[in-house]
Amino acid sequence: MTIGVILLIGFILKGKITHEKFDSNKWKNWTESETEWSLRWDMMNSLRKNYELKGMSKKQILELLGEPESQTESEFFYYLGYSKLGINTGRLTIKFEKDKVVDYSVWDG
Repeated sequence: MTIGVILLIGFILKGKITHEKFDSNKWKNWTESETEWSLRWDMMNSLRKNYELKGMSKKQILELLGEPESQTESEFFYYLGYSKLGINTGRLTIKFEKDKVVDYSVWDG
């Protein structure tokens, strides 16, 4: 029965988890279009896996991800495009304290 549940979850998630390699230039130059609606969303797994965001400075984040779509003194917000879960879109929020990343989160909704 456990194998059946695992297979069922695998079929449900098929097509929702991608292995798009993170590319800083593509990320920074991305514009939402029909052919790349979810490019940033698709790169999130690679970004989280290959880059230790916590501890990075604001300058390092800006070099890696470019200017955020919006920001406050302590947070950067990056639009991720469609998350492939219906019409949901995503957002990456990076939280800073003393110009260093202390936390980040991905929102899907």
